[in-house]
Amino acid sequence: MKKRALIIDCDPGHDDALMLMLAVGCDLFDIKAITVSAGNQTQEKTLSNALKILTLIEADIPVYRGAEKPLFRDLIVADYAHGETGLNAPSLPVVTREPAQGSAIEAIAKIVREANEGVTIVPTGPLTNIATFLLAYPDLKNRIDRISLMGGGIFRGNMTPLAEFNIYCDPEAAAIVFNSGIPITMCGLDVTHKALVYQKDIDHFRAIGNKSGNAAADLMDFFSVYYREHHTELEGGAALHDPCAIAWLINPSVFATKPCYVDVETKGELTTGATVVDFYNTLQRKPNTEVAYDINREAYMEMIYQAVKRLP
Repeated sequence: MKKRALIIDCDPGHDDALMLMLAVGCDLFDIKAITVSAGNQTQEKTLSNALKILTLIEADIPVYRGAEKPLFRDLIVADYAHGETGLNAPSLPVVTREPAQGSAIEAIAKIVREANEGVTIVPTGPLTNIATFLLAYPDLKNRIDRISLMGGGIFRGNMTPLAEFNIYCDPEAAAIVFNSGIPITMCGLDVTHKALVYQKDIDHFRAIGNKSGNAAADLMDFFSVYYREHHTELEGGAALHDPCAIAWLINPSVFATKPCYVDVETKGELTTGATVVDFYNTLQRKPNTEVAYDINREAYMEMIYQAVKRLP
């Protein structure tokens, strides 16, 4: 079966790490590059973290340095959830490889221009790199098949009552992406807060016995502490956000989705960074986004488990 051409744009991050394990371990994608955004931590740290994960899972994929900060705003990081390194865990290797030469934007443009078929982009951090690419290379937009992203929310936020972290960090970039005309799949908080990893799942990963399974378990052990302390409504689960953007590409039937018109609030006093999802078609506008709102949690976790099991 022909593999789908992919560019992953991420800000590792514990759930980004599991997303990369899923993307590589499922063996269904031709991952052309990983581009890195600042977000969960600074660019320097998220770049190092991407290299650590690829070293761990022995994946020879070029990694490109992206934007240091949002388009117009100061950088916000999520060290409260991901720790000082952005990827606190005891079992990650020392990085010996270097990032690829050139910028993320140049790399995306080159890959999209030279591809024999459409390329899918999977962003799981702030959308700065993708928006910058779209502004710099508008002629290449039609060569992108789809953007499958983690970000936003229909009825909830985690930075404000309505704004999710990735969109809140760079709402102007998000607005550019959602208004690009490219087909978009959005896995926001409404679905990712159902994509929960519990202690039994963590133990299941560790029982695989390979180094990737041990690392996945260590990562989720650390990540779960924040959720157990600050999201007691999840009853011991931690929201494994970012792998959803890959999982939907692997098997959309694991999700319940609805085509909706989506835009991003950039100027609101109380709502900056909110994804305004017209879930009930109030505006009668043409949908621009396939919005995920529910998930088969057990099938999702099994998908990730099987991928990690195939890794070193």
